[in-house]
Amino acid sequence: MAKGWSTKSEGGALEQLGYKEGYRVDVDVPDGSWAEAPSYHDILILNTGHWWWAPVKFDPVKSPMLFFEKDQPILPTKSPEEGLDMALQNMVDFVERSMPKNALKLFRTQSPRHFEGGDWNEGGTCRRVKPLLPEEVEHMFAVERHGPNIEVRLANGHLQKVLKASNFRLLDITYMSEFRADAHPSTSGGKKHEDCMHWCLPGITDYWNDL
Repeated sequence: MAKGWSTKSEGGALEQLGYKEGYRVDVDVPDGSWAEAPSYHDILILNTGHWWWAPVKFDPVKSPMLFFEKDQPILPTKSPEEGLDMALQNMVDFVERSMPKNALKLFRTQSPRHFEGGDWNEGGTCRRVKPLLPEEVEHMFAVERHGPNIEVRLANGHLQKVLKASNFRLLDITYMSEFRADAHPSTSGGKKHEDCMHWCLPGITDYWNDL
């Protein structure tokens, strides 16, 4: 969980590197909203991913992610990709230590966004009325295109790498959802910008539950 961080002294390790503010991410501290759940549940489904590649929120200069471990800043500082790997590994290790061995542990892949013509703050839209064709899916989500929706496949790549040596099962909802550019609130979301990230209900998320 990212928390606002600002300088408190001139002699701190981050301050000496020129950092004055940012977002603190403790890679080894589970968030209090779910930390106790592994000890009393037989089934656990986790997910992560959104905002790791979001310069609008985590500007690398003005408001960077600053990663901490054992209550100390990690130096040299890590990129969001490196921090994601560390946070995922610690999350997986914590759950496997905390849950019974026969418990069902699932990690859900990323829910895709469908912005076209720019990101959410750049006038991006998703005014589709039918699902995408396979070639349209690849055009929209191909990492090499560096479009506004590549976060989903980047995050999934990091997730799959971390889970290889774990007892987690992968709950893959990404590919089936990538086709549904028509299933977002779009202009009906009640926001100043089009909502091409959240989903209409009933809808595709009901199929995730069926899985």
